[in-house]
Amino acid sequence: MAIAVERTNSRHIPVRPEWLARRHEPALEPDLPIVDPHHHLWDVPDRPYRYFLDEFNADLASGHDIRATVFIECHAMYRKGGPDAMRTVGEVEFANGQAAASASGHYGSVRVADGIVGFAPLGMGAAVEPVLEAMERAAGPRFKGVRNISAWHKDPAARGSSANPPPDMLTNPLFMDGLKVLARRGHSFDAFMYHTQLSELAAVARKVPEASIVLDHCGGILGIGPYAGRRDETFAEWKAGMAELAACPNVCVKLGGLGMRLFGFTVHEGELPPTSEELAQAWRPVIETTIELFGPRRAMFESNFPVDKGSCSYGNLWNAFKRIAAGASTDEKDWLFRRTAAEAYRLEV
Repeated sequence: MAIAVERTNSRHIPVRPEWLARRHEPALEPDLPIVDPHHHLWDVPDRPYRYFLDEFNADLASGHDIRATVFIECHAMYRKGGPDAMRTVGEVEFANGQAAASASGHYGSVRVADGIVGFAPLGMGAAVEPVLEAMERAAGPRFKGVRNISAWHKDPAARGSSANPPPDMLTNPLFMDGLKVLARRGHSFDAFMYHTQLSELAAVARKVPEASIVLDHCGGILGIGPYAGRRDETFAEWKAGMAELAACPNVCVKLGGLGMRLFGFTVHEGELPPTSEELAQAWRPVIETTIELFGPRRAMFESNFPVDKGSCSYGNLWNAFKRIAAGASTDEKDWLFRRTAAEAYRLEV
């Protein structure tokens, strides 16, 4: 059994700093507190740019009131040696080091990587427990859970993730056993898949109701390959899968990731980077429908940086989210931008 999910060459949209610099907007609602529950830090061979604390802090200085962030696994800084199952602990050690530097206060007021989500192969079943214990030792209370990417499609043209997991990851009985261990230890599970697999996650949520599950990137509604030009039909399929998941009270959802190539949006193709109005117009149907299905108390906006940086700037991304949520009440905005994330990842913000 493979311990780590195989990664192919990056399918992400390249980041172009000169292009992004051609358009800047002041932050809307700059006093609205935000927890960014999904970003990465890396220096990985298949991604031709480094993104550490310094680079992230440059994006955070966009005028928005980001209070804390959650680091999500991205195959960064695995240990070179040692038992295969333990190599992924290196990423948690790395993220915790970045978090400790941030917590010193020398790099600004944002608590970067205040929560850390690593990768532990739940397909090991109960044997995954020593890996989780090692991650707890590596990051202490900052360690919040694990993500296993299950994004798989039989048509290679529909695969928009750089991960290449086996097709039966979620349906493997050993995975259920591993998830139960994770839940017993008080940690959450992040899931990322394509919309064609949402019913599999719903089955998992029903079979392991004690698990706290966070669905990434609005449920992965595909817009490439066989789904290109079929947005209305695909939207209906995706909405049905999301409605099934929303019926599971142990599932919440992240609102974002839509700057990735797999969603089929073309905002990155313009001569100028998109305005927040343009982003809001493109993303509104998916995000508003997701909020309608899950409610503000089970939905949280995410940046997915630096992946989404190929499509837009950090400041414009949060402006777009604020435009989409403009009709929400003050209490609903607090849940969408801060509180849902803080509760899902047990953060004091």
